[in-house]
Amino acid sequence: MTLQTVVATSHTSLIQPGFSLLRFGRHVYFFGQKGWPKRVCPTGMFLVDLKKDELKLRPTTFTNESCYLPPLRHPAVTSLPDSPGGEVSQYLIHGGKTPNNELSQKLYAVSIVSLANKKSVLCCSEKDLVGDIPEARYGHSINVVHSRGKTAVVLFGGRSFIPLNQRTTEKWNSVTDCQPLVYLIDLQFGCSTAYTIKEIQDGCSFHVSASRNDTVYIIGGHTLESNIRSPDVYKIKVDLPLGSPAITCTVLQSHLSVSSAIVTHTCPDEFLIVGGYESDSQKRMTCNKVSISNDSIDIQEVETPDWTGDIKHSKTWFGADMGHGVVLFGIPGDNKNQNSDNNFFFYMLNLGREEDLMQSCSQGSLEEQEDSMPLEDSEEFTFSGDGAFDVDAYNEDDEEDESIAGYWITCCDDCDLSENTWVPYYSTELNKPAMIYCSSDGGHWVHAQCMDLSESMLIYLSENNIKYFCNDHAKLERGLQTPKKMVPVLKPSMKKVGRKASINRMSAAKKSFLRRLFD
Repeated sequence: MTLQTVVATSHTSLIQPGFSLLRFGRHVYFFGQKGWPKRVCPTGMFLVDLKKDELKLRPTTFTNESCYLPPLRHPAVTSLPDSPGGEVSQYLIHGGKTPNNELSQKLYAVSIVSLANKKSVLCCSEKDLVGDIPEARYGHSINVVHSRGKTAVVLFGGRSFIPLNQRTTEKWNSVTDCQPLVYLIDLQFGCSTAYTIKEIQDGCSFHVSASRNDTVYIIGGHTLESNIRSPDVYKIKVDLPLGSPAITCTVLQSHLSVSSAIVTHTCPDEFLIVGGYESDSQKRMTCNKVSISNDSIDIQEVETPDWTGDIKHSKTWFGADMGHGVVLFGIPGDNKNQNSDNNFFFYMLNLGREEDLMQSCSQGSLEEQEDSMPLEDSEEFTFSGDGAFDVDAYNEDDEEDESIAGYWITCCDDCDLSENTWVPYYSTELNKPAMIYCSSDGGHWVHAQCMDLSESMLIYLSENNIKYFCNDHAKLERGLQTPKKMVPVLKPSMKKVGRKASINRMSAAKKSFLRRLFD
């Protein structure tokens, strides 16, 4: 068991909590950055280039037949090997958070394809589901089971946003645990069926899951409603006869109460659990080895790595499994310099066989690394004819303005909110300044700070369902309204210039009266 510091020298800002790592042979791919790349890049996945103690992210090539795969954080990911204990040929990815803070309900299949020039490209396809389709979620698990020569996918847990009819500006980003349903998905036909299991009464998220043959084990996890991390282990067994599938659940007791832990397999019947949290403010510093037999599961505590002082004193950490008993995780760094790209410190923990750490995580041949250009902010990637990115096809005229690129919404010309600022402007928002929904042009989000709206005004507009228009559309809305009928104002006529005023002539009786008066 060894712990090694890794220096992330390229695009450290892309590596954020919630990322995933996919391993195909000696190739490891990074997936799920928090923000969109500054330039147009039609993929949310990057090749991990690990050389000595330096970690770099390089562009990934996809086939022309691939569908679009957005960056997703905290999705459910599982591997599909060619044969039991064989090399991984495909990954399934479900759900997760997009950089726009939206939740996905799509199921993707990612595989690797070898070309004639000995280079490998990825192929991504979206799986269409019918029946009981799982709602959009994140922090859940997905596993593959085998029974009677058939294969099925088990999906469980996670969190989702509260329903739209219950949302207000005050709690727009509030989440809740998904229903404690177990979804069984047939990959061949895309049929999804939801099952209610009486042994599972509460939904949980960020749990640990592992599968062997026809059984899935759910360990730990966090429940929002009760704010507990249960020590129970749910043993879900799936039977796939010719007729309807059957699912049974057995509740086992353990001493392992953890959430957001990292799982790495060392062999088909054994995996290790590292990291995670015992409570909201307490990291879990111990490691456990989990051995699965035919009808039982054994959890034992193993030797603890020699954690550094930075790891021990950090309040948070995050990471993902690199495969073969290797884990990559990071802790927050010194963020005093806002312009610095080193927001996190990264470490590699080898829990597997005693072999050279770098050799275990080598990323392909040196020839492929030399041909792969580093990802730069000034580069634009497009699909070429052979299904690879043309890294030299950068056109300066097609360059986007960095002030509006990415997922950070610039609501108006005067908006000066920095995309590096993650301090909530109002207490109602968790990870970005409060926003208001402009009712013009089909609706779009606007920073409430730019509108000079108070928190009480935001709540009032939301609770009373009042239409609100931002500064850019308020004048337009007033111009589209029917003007009110106004009573015309009578103005005195102006005398024409150059014309003598008319003289009123007196009557004869009036003249006679005036003569007598002055005589």
